[in-house]
Amino acid sequence: MAKSEKDHHHHHDEQADHSKMDHSKHVGHVYHEAQVKEGIQDHSNPSQNHEHHDHSDHSGHDHDHHHHGNFKEIFLKSLPVGIIILLLSPMMDIRLPFQFTFPYSDIVVAGLATILLVYGGKPFFQGAIEEFRQKAPGMMALISLGLSVSYLYSIYAVLARYVTGEHIMDFFFEFASLLLIMLLGHWIEMKAVGEAGDAQKSLAELVPKDAHVVLEDDAIETRPVNELKVGDLVRVQAGENVPADGIIKRGTSRINEALLTGESKPIEKGAGDKVIGGSTNGAGILYLEVQETGDQSFISQVQTLISQAQDQPSRAENLAQKVAGWLFYIAIAVAFIAFVVWLYIADIQTAILFTVTTLVIACPHALGLAIPLVIARSTSLGASRGLLVKDREALELASKADVMILDKTGTLTTGEFKVLNMETLDGQHTEAEIAALMAGIEGGSSHPIAQSIVQYAEKQGIQPVHFDSIDVVSGAGIEGNANGRKYELISQKALGRDVAVDVPKGATLSILVEDGDPIGTVALGDELKETSGTLIQALKHYNIKPIMATGDNETAAQGVAEKLGIEYRANQSPQDKYDLVESLKNNGQTVIMVGDGVNDAPSLAIADVGIAVGAGTQVAIDSADVILTQSDPGDIESFIELANKTTGKMKQNLVWGAGYNFIAIPIAAGGLAFIGITLVPAVGAVLMSVSTVIVAINAMTLKLKN
Repeated sequence: MAKSEKDHHHHHDEQADHSKMDHSKHVGHVYHEAQVKEGIQDHSNPSQNHEHHDHSDHSGHDHDHHHHGNFKEIFLKSLPVGIIILLLSPMMDIRLPFQFTFPYSDIVVAGLATILLVYGGKPFFQGAIEEFRQKAPGMMALISLGLSVSYLYSIYAVLARYVTGEHIMDFFFEFASLLLIMLLGHWIEMKAVGEAGDAQKSLAELVPKDAHVVLEDDAIETRPVNELKVGDLVRVQAGENVPADGIIKRGTSRINEALLTGESKPIEKGAGDKVIGGSTNGAGILYLEVQETGDQSFISQVQTLISQAQDQPSRAENLAQKVAGWLFYIAIAVAFIAFVVWLYIADIQTAILFTVTTLVIACPHALGLAIPLVIARSTSLGASRGLLVKDREALELASKADVMILDKTGTLTTGEFKVLNMETLDGQHTEAEIAALMAGIEGGSSHPIAQSIVQYAEKQGIQPVHFDSIDVVSGAGIEGNANGRKYELISQKALGRDVAVDVPKGATLSILVEDGDPIGTVALGDELKETSGTLIQALKHYNIKPIMATGDNETAAQGVAEKLGIEYRANQSPQDKYDLVESLKNNGQTVIMVGDGVNDAPSLAIADVGIAVGAGTQVAIDSADVILTQSDPGDIESFIELANKTTGKMKQNLVWGAGYNFIAIPIAAGGLAFIGITLVPAVGAVLMSVSTVIVAINAMTLKLKN
């Protein structure tokens, strides 16, 4: 941008607080270590179901499936083998109408079951090993227990038939059905959750690969950014991204830092001003001296914060994982008691049968589908409302959230400057005439605030006044001549006296002067989104405390906060927002963070639930658990409703899915045999099927308000 345009619009930018980002603040000292730590996930393998940061339960690996391969592929390859086993194996010794056998078919089944165990069972056994390492057996351990016991006992049953001629019931049908249902359940869940992006990679892409270094003889040398040194002089062309943090030595331009700092308007910068690597240069050519490179740069500091956030374990108590953990211990304990008791009152064969039946009955068929089916339904419902839920634990956590931290620009406000109000001062001009004069005098400028005045006039159908001449008033505004009169559009400071108008908090006021007399004013500012107010009311209804945290200055932040009636924090750097979330979490509060810029990415990652506004940056989207594709704050209200209803359905399904197990396990162990009640295996299988059907139907009844 030319020097004259900088001067002419100086009054528009008086209120911009350029000190809000302390880029010398050193938060990047562990960046290199964070890069090489094993905790940072490798997203290079598309065959794996990665999650952006493992919000999965770290105390047990119920959903840490990206270590266990692709469930869709394993399920589809296991399905034909499993179907053959189901066709050839009686269900708990009862032959179903669709089943058949032939000589030595049980040996064929034993061979196929072995293949199925090794291939299809591998992810569950790997998961169980991890659970035992963490001393928290859960779903994977329970599934592995059921698979192992049913397989080993069935192999024993087949061998006994041929060695001793004795008929012993096998559990191949139960083994195959358990394995297929579990693989299907995990595939459904992985499909619903989807894959997350790589926030750090997206961040790195903001910084150009090469920089134009100015040599001592003024020649230009193109050099890779990673070879820049502190003190190098770099030329940044119009429209280019700034290659490194530095100080401008020559030139002026408008720098767009919106993606990095959340500041809603491009900032006028000249000699002596700081610029951030990754920000976008406007129309001017800049020469800047490199101040920070590598680990010390702003982008690297943000990357470090994201790394630290990703390394922090989730506090979520995964409901299904907890229930599966209880079932595991109950099944083991009851089976052991059954074995000892039946060995004492009967014989070893009876004891083994009751023990095995107990452990097979404990297999969580319905429990394995209880959560995935609700998630699949919840995900499709959310998608229809513009909500993409990437991490299913976000739903559980959001249903018990205490605090929601909201970014201002682009989240609660539009992020675009608009005319908030226009007033006439002298009683002789109409508002339309004021608008026509302002649009005329600003018509030749590309300044975003000037353009907002022109667009305001266009929307009102007002024809701009033709000006004979327009000149810049250095540091004050603009002046021109029209219809034989002299007009000025200047700041209140340049006018030198107050005018009696109400200025909205955080707005920029410009005054139109005709032959020395003020005749009209225009207040411009970042406008609240229509649904922001109703969102705040909804949060209070759910007992979630809203706090606005913004990189904008105190005046702008206070204006929005007062309108909404909420707490706020102004001048927030990425480190400040990160610290705010961390301190709230350390106080035992469950925190939801909503944001759209790079400055929000670390706090989105560390928050219990991160919600990215879809019109924001890829970095923010990659760091979040939930994406609002329509960038509407009202969708946050829909998400909170979805979270509460989804969690309710999960709990209901766990009651149905696990309730069957809690009742059936003691009966399967012969707990009621003394009064003549034992669980016939076939009845157990029917009950298992019924609970699975109930779980499926209940999941489909999940609905949201219109």
